[in-house]
Amino acid sequence: MTDFAARRTVMVDTQVRPSDVTKFPIIEAMLAVPRELYVPAARRDAAYVGENVELGQRRVVLDPRTLAKMLDLLDIQPDDLVLHIGAGLGYGSAVIARLAEAVVALEEDHDLAAEAQATLSAEEVDNAAVIEGPLAQGASKHGPYDAILIEGAIEALPEGLDAQLKEGGRIAAVFMEGALGVCRVGYKLDGVVSWRFGFNASAPVLPGFEKHKAFVF
Repeated sequence: MTDFAARRTVMVDTQVRPSDVTKFPIIEAMLAVPRELYVPAARRDAAYVGENVELGQRRVVLDPRTLAKMLDLLDIQPDDLVLHIGAGLGYGSAVIARLAEAVVALEEDHDLAAEAQATLSAEEVDNAAVIEGPLAQGASKHGPYDAILIEGAIEALPEGLDAQLKEGGRIAAVFMEGALGVCRVGYKLDGVVSWRFGFNASAPVLPGFEKHKAFVF
């Protein structure tokens, strides 16, 4: 029988801590959440490998290093309300739920959303709510949010998402520019989000987050 708890410890010791993620709440959350329950059953043996786990249709569970570093940039506080866009099977939501007061897990794929809700409920993650709807539209009726984490890459931030962030709020996303990607963190000040470089990372661009190409005659 696979010792997933031991694999979790190795994941944190070899992928998270060496990436300069030292905040204890993040370390504790990633040691506590059973990642193997939040990936497709056929991929459980790959749950702790240091790479994205494919969910199909340009969707992934982000690799542990990337997720941990995004959480580090967001600096989630115990009284924060967090929007998790692209919740997939709920792993990121379960980790965020240990850091925040509550997390809204947004997922547009019905099957992923249903499985995420079932797993989160079974694991008694009672401060995470799975909401089904288009990722690019966010979940404005439950906001505004202290922090937003986009699980998957973007080329451009869809219009209106910045409005769902509280003044002083933070948003983290991986921006893909061709084959290269960088994670940036945005801070909302005076109603405007200003982005700063975080670290290099890559992921598939989420549906609805592509840059609109200008039409040329």
